[in-house]
Amino acid sequence: MQTNYCMIMKTIFNNIPHWIIYHSKRGKLTFSRRELVADFPQLSEQTIKNNLNLLIKKGEIFPVFRGFYSVIPIGYALIGIVPPEFYIDDLMKYLNRPYYVSLLNAAALYGAAHQKPQVFSVITTLPTLRNTTKGNTQINFISTRKDIPKEWLKSFRGENGDFYVSKPELTAADLITFQKEIGGLNRACTVLYELMEIVRFGKLDKSFFDYVPTSTIQRLGYLLENELEQVKQADILFAKAQTHNCKFQKIPLKYSKPTIDCGTNKKWKIIINEDIEIDNL
Repeated sequence: MQTNYCMIMKTIFNNIPHWIIYHSKRGKLTFSRRELVADFPQLSEQTIKNNLNLLIKKGEIFPVFRGFYSVIPIGYALIGIVPPEFYIDDLMKYLNRPYYVSLLNAAALYGAAHQKPQVFSVITTLPTLRNTTKGNTQINFISTRKDIPKEWLKSFRGENGDFYVSKPELTAADLITFQKEIGGLNRACTVLYELMEIVRFGKLDKSFFDYVPTSTIQRLGYLLENELEQVKQADILFAKAQTHNCKFQKIPLKYSKPTIDCGTNKKWKIIINEDIEIDNL
């Protein structure tokens, strides 16, 4: 039985383009070089590489990451690339990494971004992955030392299957934690203002406070209460932080800026060393 199966597979997979077409028709639109090596043991590495380069040149496949490729569906044939949402889940499975899409990309999916982000932000665990740019697509991998809390992720349906995105509450926190990745606190606050419509801090539990730095809770709470006119949301966040024993220590609002002669907010223990300017409030 196994011998017959192998003979059938050899007939179907008489070359790499046929292999790709066969799997594409069955919904498999991404693949790795090691899969080809396994299914074409008679071909040398160089021959496989040459085949892949030819298919890339013809605009039939797209090199996503080292040794990992995506088929280019007809809808994307003219631009010659596919968006990261199309392949991100398959890529992270290939890399054997937990992950979630966050920051401006997550905010955009919740309708809280003014324009499509130019960078696709993915949070994953250590060791650090190198950022990648293909065509006009840039993926930034942001590493965390902590285990990613699955209960604060939401599954979104994409064109090629589901992918994980931070829930609104975690997105709000990440915008502060990784403010440098999106252009600073002013940009974070502009997005936060719109995101607050769907944030529900009353749902926060221990797993959230174990993952999110206490310094982020302090900065987020201060900004909500004093800059974003979200006093009720700030009060709920403060109460939850106290319930889960967050120990506030005096910290600067902007960590990279001097604090000499700056006032301090007593409730959040924030040294106010930055003036916030928010668009379109």
